[in-house]
Amino acid sequence: MADMADGMLVTIGELARAAGLTVKTVRYWSDQGLVPPVDRTPAGYRLYGPEALMRLGLVRTLRDLGVGLATIRKVLGHDVTISEVAAAHAAALEIQIRALRLHQAVLKTVASRGTATAEEIQLMHKLAQLSASERRQLISEFIDDTFTELDLGPDFLPMMRSAMPDLPDDPTQDQVSAWVELAGLVRDPDFRASLRQAAAAQARARAETPADPSPEASQAMATLLRERVAAATAAGITPDSLQAQPIADELVAAYARHTGRASDPEFRAWLLEVLQSSSDRRYERYWQLLATINGWPPAPSIMPAAEWLITALRSG
Repeated sequence: MADMADGMLVTIGELARAAGLTVKTVRYWSDQGLVPPVDRTPAGYRLYGPEALMRLGLVRTLRDLGVGLATIRKVLGHDVTISEVAAAHAAALEIQIRALRLHQAVLKTVASRGTATAEEIQLMHKLAQLSASERRQLISEFIDDTFTELDLGPDFLPMMRSAMPDLPDDPTQDQVSAWVELAGLVRDPDFRASLRQAAAAQARARAETPADPSPEASQAMATLLRERVAAATAAGITPDSLQAQPIADELVAAYARHTGRASDPEFRAWLLEVLQSSSDRRYERYWQLLATINGWPPAPSIMPAAEWLITALRSG
């Protein structure tokens, strides 16, 4: 390209060879006004000056970065700066990268499950692509449909509404998998019906309870249940054995104090009914999935201990 450096004009073929591009590409970009010829031969062939090589280099670089021809034309016409284009394109690439990572996580989730129908894969992909507001709307609709018109105390619905799935921009495979499972769970009519039935039973139990335990007191009761059952299990005490009955009696008495009722056979039967009405493990799974999605510390499971006590009460 010494001739071009000296200010001589070259044909489109010579320019293409110097730039390492095909004549077809150079002609197309020239037709788009990105690398205009400065003159023509008597036969009408295009001639290009030294600036054409530099313009071709810039066009090729921006195209390799995915910048559109319309934007490149603005850069070459000094309507926008390269810095402005780079910043806008970097932001667009970040969105694409997040989408690709999400798509990758969905595919890994599908692969980890071993078997999935085309419909399940399509649904998982759709659920994973929901926006933050759409995810909140899905959970809010589930809460409204499941718990509306039930007297569960002033704190229950605000607590449920405050715990929304907040999938990060760069989620892990576990977070995407948890969201897909959670979305499927709250859309399941059987889960909604089971949970509403359990909530209605809890509402009745609340109306029949003289005391109004604080959240802290309820947490302490749950901790006591887990600890006593964990100790019994470690000692090899099965819930249907005679050795389980003193532990069950202690827990019944603790629940009676917690609810402000007398620890008698009637209360024991009442407690068994209340525990059985809340024995659907999917509700606890709901909170486990939320914790995974939001990066919360996993809450200790209460269901194995509750199931142990249910069996002990039935056996007694």
